[in-house]
Amino acid sequence: MPVLFEGAQVPAHLTNIPISLISTSTDSANKYVKGKVIHKGPLVVSAADNFILKTVIQEDDSSQKPSINIVLFGDLAKSFSQSVNQGDVVVASGFQVGKSPTVRKDNHHACNLLLSKSDACIYVYHPQSPSDSKSPQASKRSSTCSAEVSQTTKAPKYTYVRLDNLKLSSTVNVYGVVVFFKLPHKSRGTHWCSTLKITDQSNLKIQCTLFCNKREDHPQIFQVGDIVRLHRVKTQSYEESIQLISAYGFAAVTFDGIVGRAVEPRTSSRSFQFHQEDQQKVEELRAWAASHSIVSATSTTIPLSATQPKAYFDLTCQLLAKAPIDTTCTLLRVWDGSQCPHTLLKVIVEPDSVEGPVSFSENKENLIANVLVYDNHVEFARQLKPGTFLRIFNLRAIPGSSRVPGLTSSQAVEHDHLAFHLHGGTSYGRGIQVLPENSQDVQELKSALEMFSKDKDDSGVSDSELMDIWCTPPETLDDEAVESCTERRCIHNIETVMLSQLKQCNDPLGSHHVRVQLSSFKPHRLHQALKLYCSKCSSLQDVPDDEVVNRVFSEASRNAELCSPPSWALSGKVNLPGISHGSSNRTLHIHSSSELLSEGKAKELIYIMGSSLEETCRLADGYQNIIPVRSSEGRLALLDWPAPFLFRGRKRYYGCKSCSEAAAVSEPSCEGVDVIDEKVIAEALQVQPLQFVLLMELQLQDATDTLDVFLWKHAEMFFNVSAEDVAANQEAQDHISRTMNALCPKGGSDGE
Repeated sequence: MPVLFEGAQVPAHLTNIPISLISTSTDSANKYVKGKVIHKGPLVVSAADNFILKTVIQEDDSSQKPSINIVLFGDLAKSFSQSVNQGDVVVASGFQVGKSPTVRKDNHHACNLLLSKSDACIYVYHPQSPSDSKSPQASKRSSTCSAEVSQTTKAPKYTYVRLDNLKLSSTVNVYGVVVFFKLPHKSRGTHWCSTLKITDQSNLKIQCTLFCNKREDHPQIFQVGDIVRLHRVKTQSYEESIQLISAYGFAAVTFDGIVGRAVEPRTSSRSFQFHQEDQQKVEELRAWAASHSIVSATSTTIPLSATQPKAYFDLTCQLLAKAPIDTTCTLLRVWDGSQCPHTLLKVIVEPDSVEGPVSFSENKENLIANVLVYDNHVEFARQLKPGTFLRIFNLRAIPGSSRVPGLTSSQAVEHDHLAFHLHGGTSYGRGIQVLPENSQDVQELKSALEMFSKDKDDSGVSDSELMDIWCTPPETLDDEAVESCTERRCIHNIETVMLSQLKQCNDPLGSHHVRVQLSSFKPHRLHQALKLYCSKCSSLQDVPDDEVVNRVFSEASRNAELCSPPSWALSGKVNLPGISHGSSNRTLHIHSSSELLSEGKAKELIYIMGSSLEETCRLADGYQNIIPVRSSEGRLALLDWPAPFLFRGRKRYYGCKSCSEAAAVSEPSCEGVDVIDEKVIAEALQVQPLQFVLLMELQLQDATDTLDVFLWKHAEMFFNVSAEDVAANQEAQDHISRTMNALCPKGGSDGE
């Protein structure tokens, strides 16, 4: 049930969240809000003897600090009314966040806190007057409270040494404020190495050199001013001063160093300890660093909109896509929601080499920066996933002309542009750090990106994306019949307008009725109108060419390894007759679900290994679902992109490379499923399926003007045929071709 404590300490597992950072999306678990009561409303009795009370708290005495309404319910409201006075300091936990209906009236926070659940708690601290603090009664209360705290609070396990008390050749635990750091990098041996300098209230600056087997075991430092806790570091002499070296059992925890932010430990360890004393040390170091200007007032982290030529800076951004340039360089496409005022370097890469969306809307493209990452940073950059939030340290903005490495044949020299380079080495802390999504910097960046999405309506594929994406045809299709519709008449009452009127219309996004002729269309090779669309990331890409897909099958077949089948699978072989007379038969390895075999459904789903694309297509005539697989580290895995993850007869199903999980092949759950289809299989394989769509650019004309339009979302309705059928059916393609030739004959257009 809800509880009110007077004078008790806040539990160590709770962390403070500033009022200014509260929103309706805030995760309130293990969080508390602290403030001074500036208003206490009356206790209101509602039906069934339930109580409600409203109070307002503010973070400190300053009228400039944010304040927020708190609504208490039940016995907690009654206890609050009896025990709390205006001017008391309270801590609230176990709250829910809701929208404040009185924000325009009282000018408090746009949200309010609701304390009604069983885990809701209020901790109350009454201010003491000077005279009261000297009285025997006050002394008695103080000693009693101290005794209670000492009995309920465990003594800290570790002791910490101030930096001015360090002695040579001893192993110690320390706290410190980071004044300089280099991100972890590979040492000459097998370890990862990082370097940092820390200070504390002694004003001494101590260098630390840390070695760990894993990169993630190093302190997760995001910026100068962060606070680190280092356990088991050894002191040794270095250039007539003391430095700290990681010793056996070394462990590190990092905290945000900005006053007012939540004290949330950052560490890869699952067994670290964090007590009230630790929180107190962090807050003391925060306050000391802020009052002594330990951190420079001029931040090196700046947005793209503030970048200047020849400058070195740190960039907080989101990774949208990446591509290898050569063995020493990788391209990162990033944005932070702001636009650089200078013309930026354009980098042309092969679409097949890009991980993430190949193209973006015109509005979004204007905000994207191409960052070229070199040398020792390449390995880490290639492990990053699109969508990750990053901080890139010591990024250089280089003006003038430049040629992109590895692309000299296709990339022309560009003049009067700005290029972003992350050079090799670790000087000046140069490197890349992944930021967790719950960090304050990422939350602020997300807000900026969300504002862009709202302003620019960037929810789907834009016209500029559509114009750039004509490409290769799918393989030859079969001759199944498709229902044809040669004429469709309007069944609405919208008044007809001329194209010139439409272009001047104040509501271009509304519905309009025009009577026009089709003067031209693209692509002229209609099989190129077939595309693959991802509903999750809104990327649009070409259907992979058979030659490219066949190379993936061939490479997987050449590199076939022995693989132990999973426990749910039974292994077997299938003989495939030779293609031509006199050619030998082929024996292919297959796996099947033991559950399906027991139900007599062996042909509903098989996993095939070592086959070519042509052989897989031939087998698809005899099995309902075929999943091509390969061996990876001794277990079954899907073939690399752009191979289809599933063959169903003549139809192929592809997955989005960016949005699919790289997981081991698992058995589809058939419980309660009548038909094993592509949706069931995609879910089991953790694949984000791509949808076939039709995309065409049409030029319309009437007596007054011309208009270029895209036929995409309504293309299937327009042609009365599905894009999926077009991908697997030659007659469906012929139907589209006949329709377009009727509307726009080669000798001139007379179709409406």
